[in-house]
Amino acid sequence: MFSFGVAHKLRKIVGGDAVLERPEDLMLYEYDGSLARGAPKYVVFPQTTQHISEIVKLAAREGLAIVPRGAGTGLSGGSIARSGGIILAFARMNRILDIDIPNLRATVQPGVVNLDLSNALAPYGFYFAPDPSSQKACTIGGNVAENSGGPHTLAYGVTVNHVTGLEIVLPDGRIVQLGGTAASSAGYDLTGFFVGSEGTLAIATAITVKITRLPEAVATLLAIYDDVQAAANTVVALTAAGITPAALEMLDGWTLRAVEASVHAGYPLDSAAVLLIELEGLREAVDEQAELVSELCRKTRAREVRRAADETERQLLWKGRKTAFGAIGRISPSYYVQDGVIPRTRVPETLRKIEEVSRKYSLTIGNIFHAGDGNLHPLILFDARDAEQTQRTLAAGREILEFCISVGGSITGEHGVGMEKQDLMCTLFTDSELEVMRRLRNCFNPDSLLNPQKMLPSMRTCREAFAPGHHSVEAPVAPAAELR
Repeated sequence: MFSFGVAHKLRKIVGGDAVLERPEDLMLYEYDGSLARGAPKYVVFPQTTQHISEIVKLAAREGLAIVPRGAGTGLSGGSIARSGGIILAFARMNRILDIDIPNLRATVQPGVVNLDLSNALAPYGFYFAPDPSSQKACTIGGNVAENSGGPHTLAYGVTVNHVTGLEIVLPDGRIVQLGGTAASSAGYDLTGFFVGSEGTLAIATAITVKITRLPEAVATLLAIYDDVQAAANTVVALTAAGITPAALEMLDGWTLRAVEASVHAGYPLDSAAVLLIELEGLREAVDEQAELVSELCRKTRAREVRRAADETERQLLWKGRKTAFGAIGRISPSYYVQDGVIPRTRVPETLRKIEEVSRKYSLTIGNIFHAGDGNLHPLILFDARDAEQTQRTLAAGREILEFCISVGGSITGEHGVGMEKQDLMCTLFTDSELEVMRRLRNCFNPDSLLNPQKMLPSMRTCREAFAPGHHSVEAPVAPAAELR
């Protein structure tokens, strides 16, 4: 299927310094933040929408797959070239195109780093609300692909709630505008449908988002517990009381000690768990709510509730939370991050289940998660050089996600399905439901050249996933050579 001179044709479109094809260069694009691997044939760095349109047309003629890629911080294998082809890297499409304060909108290219947009908005008194923990590195294009969340989306909603318009390139090279700057638009909500589609429908080249005014006052509380279940019960109690903080995060004792050794954020080393609770709004309302939340935490057996004394202390507490994954890297050669979702009222029993899984597979599992919206991020520690330990890790991760499904939850809250959780889609959805999704994808991407073999499983995969003795969890960590 490959014709000679593809690299030459790509360079004619984007320039001589914007195409990689040497094996030693391509190695850097074989992986993301997941356990999966796969090598592309080319990596291309477009700078304009027209570049992307021409690249897509060329790929269609050559029968080459295209995989969009932002910063490569994804945790499900979504930006990996599973079947070779072209990786479309957005590092050079990183401009903020417009900031429209009167209409509370900003328009950016997909390679803009999440935090860079908030930093650009800060002088105007605004920010971009979705704030993944990787916000210093992850791009808004990737946030759109995975429908990313973050600690502060508990009150404000995930990425889909903040995107109003998209410029996209279809698999045949046509450029289409979905939505716009208005609060709503006529016809089908194709903008909402596109967000979270993991690059399987079209390629976003410009993104229009809502911007949010910085709050007048912020209170950050650290509730400290001698028992993990008491902390989990506090989450349930806050929900029952109708209190929705701007953020509600939980770290268990093992995790917070690892974080404290790295960041020195002020987390108590002798505690079993902490809740990091943030309240925002008018000053008087925040002070009043802080008292209510502190009282409720104490009623649910918090031994102490601290309030950050100033902005420096507040930022340090959040630095501990947002750099937690990196802190774990200091004490384990590898870790496997899960992304299950459960109803908030099922947090206590789910934590018990994770502890049971930890014992069953003889693995250390740390818990750090968005407790307010039931989005769990268990960190399973292992050594990837040990094949048997790796298989135990994958089996443990699968059992946790299957439990999340069993209590009415899901297999992903913000990391996406990618190539790591495809077979679990067969557990979460019926054959008929998956067929509807396939038909919708095929309307946009009939030849499956955009991000192929991602998110939606084949019917064969679903049959194998339930076959006796089948271990489908082996697929995500197949050697790179097997994925080319």
